[in-house]
Amino acid sequence: MIYKNVDFNNYFKNYPDENGYFGKYGGAYIPEELKAAMQEITEAYYTIGQSRNFIAELRRIRKEFQGRPTPVTHLARLSKSLGNVQLYAKREDLNHTGAHKLNHCMGEALLAKYMGKKKVIAETGAGQHGVALATAAAYFGLECDIYMGSVDIKKQAPNVARMKILGANVVEVTDGLATLKEAVDAAFAAYSKEYKDCIYCIGSVVGPHPFPMMVRDFQSVVGIEAREQFTEMTGHLPDAVVACVGGGSNAAGFFSGFLNDPVDIIGVEPLGRGSKLGDHAASLKYGTEGIMHGFNSIMLKDENGDPAPVYSVASGLDYPSSGPEHAFLQEIGRAKYDVVNDEETIDAFYKLSRLEGIIPAIESSHAVAHAIKMAKQMKHGSILINLSGRGDKDMDYIIEKYGIR
Repeated sequence: MIYKNVDFNNYFKNYPDENGYFGKYGGAYIPEELKAAMQEITEAYYTIGQSRNFIAELRRIRKEFQGRPTPVTHLARLSKSLGNVQLYAKREDLNHTGAHKLNHCMGEALLAKYMGKKKVIAETGAGQHGVALATAAAYFGLECDIYMGSVDIKKQAPNVARMKILGANVVEVTDGLATLKEAVDAAFAAYSKEYKDCIYCIGSVVGPHPFPMMVRDFQSVVGIEAREQFTEMTGHLPDAVVACVGGGSNAAGFFSGFLNDPVDIIGVEPLGRGSKLGDHAASLKYGTEGIMHGFNSIMLKDENGDPAPVYSVASGLDYPSSGPEHAFLQEIGRAKYDVVNDEETIDAFYKLSRLEGIIPAIESSHAVAHAIKMAKQMKHGSILINLSGRGDKDMDYIIEKYGIR
């Protein structure tokens, strides 16, 4: 497929380029003292990460430890309640630890092991990345520091407990809004002091090169599996694939399986309480080009041009930018990015729970909500949702804030 001068037959060979750019987005805007560390990770990924032994071990881990492949489920009762459009879900909630995050965490921790590192450092918002990395660290016998904003620590208490049980050191971040952006700031600051003995395992397709590429590649197993499973199940491709987007790791991996197909690709951002700055985290819809956390993408800015305060009911989506590949796919028109608000998200959370016996993560509920809206507008066809995580971590918060519906 050739799409606006982009050859998707050779897309993964060409994007990102050798400097980490997807078009004009991406790159590595980092302090001089971190350039050697980033280069070390890049070279390790291009050499060790492509070796037969590394690939074979990662495949074994995915099968024997993670429980992959995760299934695709036909959401028959939800579909019937909406009309004639058939909804399906790629069940990353059934991946070990309950979300897609372990896909790249096991890859990053395995790379750290091959590089001879003793420790992994990361940030987390919803806690799923923190749990996944703590799991990977325990599996490989590595030390693990997880930086998390105090607001998210309170919202995601079950995941904080899981991280600690797994042996991770959870570092509370109280600066600024004390959410995901501040956790990333603190984790990068710590890494700059410890990079010789540790590796930074970023939790999404953001940050300086090679992280947007590396995380996407480790997550591409989701899209590869989903495409094969859906065509085997139905005999055709879905009309649309839908995933939630904060930083965008689950979406990048999921979308990668369908970029060269005649399939609509839709990312769903959090509109939160509304379109006013500070009430949402929909950077691709309302943001402008800017640099933060070492990469150039589309970001939400305040009056000074700095990262703006953001909000989402989902801790994993309250980030003021999105991965550079998403900015690129939006610019060339290959993927579309839309929004749903908190109320639509919570309604979808309860619909999926009651009609299908699947309690989704609040993050994933954004994708479910948008698929429900699409299904009501379409006369027929099929939509495949990436159900990126399960909602165990969110139940106490939802019951406290919204009650039982």
